[in-house]
Amino acid sequence: MKSTRKGLRDGDLFKDTYERLNCSECEQVLDKENDPDEVFSVRKCPECGAEYKELR
Repeated sequence: MKSTRKGLRDGDLFKDTYERLNCSECEQVLDKENDPDEVFSVRKCPECGAEYKELR
Protein backbone atom coordinates (compact mmCIF):
# COMPACT_ATOMS: atom_id res chain seq x y z
CA MET A 1 0.00 0.00 0.00
CA LYS A 2 1.50 3.33 -1.09
CA SER A 3 1.22 6.56 0.82
CA THR A 4 -0.95 9.34 -0.61
CA ARG A 5 2.17 11.51 -1.12
CA LYS A 6 3.84 8.78 -3.20
CA GLY A 7 0.60 8.29 -5.15
CA LEU A 8 0.48 12.01 -5.97
CA ARG A 9 4.16 12.02 -7.04
CA ASP A 10 3.72 8.91 -9.22
CA GLY A 11 0.58 10.29 -10.88
CA ASP A 12 -1.73 7.62 -9.44
CA LEU A 13 -3.70 10.33 -7.61
CA PHE A 14 -4.61 13.93 -8.35
CA LYS A 15 -6.31 16.74 -6.45
CA ASP A 16 -9.41 18.37 -7.89
CA THR A 17 -10.32 22.05 -7.59
CA TYR A 18 -11.71 21.39 -4.08
CA GLU A 19 -8.42 19.72 -2.95
CA ARG A 20 -10.06 16.27 -2.78
CA LEU A 21 -7.91 13.26 -3.67
CA ASN A 22 -9.05 11.43 -6.80
CA CYS A 23 -7.93 8.18 -8.44
CA SER A 24 -6.23 8.95 -11.77
CA GLU A 25 -7.46 5.72 -13.32
CA CYS A 26 -11.16 5.96 -12.36
CA GLU A 27 -11.39 9.70 -11.55
CA GLN A 28 -13.39 8.82 -8.42
CA VAL A 29 -12.99 10.71 -5.12
CA LEU A 30 -11.23 8.50 -2.56
CA ASP A 31 -13.20 7.36 0.50
CA LYS A 32 -11.57 7.72 3.92
CA GLU A 33 -11.50 5.01 6.61
CA ASN A 34 -10.29 6.02 10.08
CA ASP A 35 -9.04 3.53 12.65
CA PRO A 36 -8.58 5.24 16.03
CA ASP A 37 -5.78 2.81 16.97
CA GLU A 38 -3.61 3.73 13.95
CA VAL A 39 -1.56 6.87 13.22
CA PHE A 40 -2.76 6.85 9.62
CA SER A 41 -6.08 6.64 7.82
CA VAL A 42 -6.74 4.58 4.71
CA ARG A 43 -7.93 6.26 1.52
CA LYS A 44 -9.68 3.84 -0.86
CA CYS A 45 -11.03 4.19 -4.39
CA PRO A 46 -14.67 3.02 -4.48
CA GLU A 47 -14.35 1.98 -8.15
CA CYS A 48 -11.08 0.03 -8.48
CA GLY A 49 -10.31 -0.62 -4.78
CA ALA A 50 -6.81 0.94 -4.76
CA GLU A 51 -5.72 1.82 -1.21
CA TYR A 52 -3.36 4.52 0.09
CA LYS A 53 -2.13 5.38 3.58
CA GLU A 54 -2.50 8.98 4.73
CA LEU A 55 -0.75 10.20 7.88
CA ARG A 56 -3.01 12.13 10.22
